[in-house]
Amino acid sequence: MNDRRISTPPGRGPADLLRELEPSVAGYLDRHLSTAVEWFPHQYVPWNAARDFDGPLDGEPWHPVQSPLAPAVRDAMLVNLLTEDNLPSYHHEIASCFGRDTAWGTWVHRWTAEEGRHADALRAYLHAVRGVDPVELERARMVHVSTGYSSAQPSLAHGLAYVTIQELATREAHRNAGQACGEPDGARLMSRIAADENLHMVFYRALCADLLDLTPDEFTAAFADVVCDFRMPGHGIPGFEARAARIAAAGIYDLTIHHQHVLLPLLRTLRVMERTDLGARGEQARDRIGRHLEALADKARRLEELRGRMRRRQQHTTREGLAQSTSGESDSREGVRR
Repeated sequence: MNDRRISTPPGRGPADLLRELEPSVAGYLDRHLSTAVEWFPHQYVPWNAARDFDGPLDGEPWHPVQSPLAPAVRDAMLVNLLTEDNLPSYHHEIASCFGRDTAWGTWVHRWTAEEGRHADALRAYLHAVRGVDPVELERARMVHVSTGYSSAQPSLAHGLAYVTIQELATREAHRNAGQACGEPDGARLMSRIAADENLHMVFYRALCADLLDLTPDEFTAAFADVVCDFRMPGHGIPGFEARAARIAAAGIYDLTIHHQHVLLPLLRTLRVMERTDLGARGEQARDRIGRHLEALADKARRLEELRGRMRRRQQHTTREGLAQSTSGESDSREGVRR
C-alpha cells in the first residue's frame, strides 16, 4: 500500500483503519459473491448484425446513417466505453489505496475482473451494430488510456467516498444510455452492466457507513470534499465537455440526475445529514454539503428552464416550417388548377 497518499485522524494510521475495516470487507465480499450473477459478454452481442469494416478485410466504411443510435446516445456510449477502457488505471488506484492483501486485495481483484467485462461487451456491441465510428473510437481510446487516470484522493475516507459516488453515477449513466438508445439489444446490455455497477456501489456504500461510524468527523469532511469537487473519471476523454453537454441536453445524465438520483439517495442512506455525533469539523463539512446541494439544485433548475425554452423555440420553428410547406403545396395545387 502507498501510505504516502493516505491522511488519517490523529492516533489512527492508514494501516489501522484498513485493519479495523477488514472484517467488514470480508463480510461484504461474501455478500457480494452470493448476490452477483454470472454473465457472459458474448451472449449480449448481436453478432448476426455485424459485417466487415473497410481495411484489410475490404469491408464497408462506417457512416453515421448506419448507426441505430441517436447522436446524443452515440456520445453517451462512446464516453461510457472509453471510461470503462481506463480500467488499468482504476485498478492501480484502488490497489494503491486499499492494498492487495487480506480481503481488501481479494475485493480489488474481483472488482477488476467484473469491470473488465464491461468494455469487452460494449465495444463488441458497438462494432456489431455500427453504433459509433470505430476509427474515432480507437483513436480516442489510445489518447485516453495512454494519458491514464489519477483520482488524487488524499485518504481512505476520500477514496471510499469517491468510488461510492462514482459507481452510482456510472450506474445511472449506463442505465439511462440504454433506455435512450431505442434498440433492444443495447438496452439489454446497458441494463446488465448497470446491475454490476449497482452491486459495486452497494459494497462501497456499506464500507462508507462503517467508516462514518469509526471516524464521523473525518469521514463527513472527506465526503464533503468529494461531493463539492466531484468529476466523473472520464473527464479526460477527448472532447468530453462537448459530449457531456449533448448527453445532458438529451436527459441521459445531467445535474438533476446527479443531484436527485446520486447525491440525495447516498446522503439519505448514510444518514450524513441526520447524525448527532459530529464535532465542529463534521458540522462545518455538513454545512458545505448543504450549500453545495442548494447551489446544484438551483443550477439544475436554471438549465432545465433554458432547455425548455430551446425546445419550445425548436417546436415553434418546426411548426412554422410545416405551415410554410403546406402553404407552398396549396399554392402549387392552385396554380395547376388555373
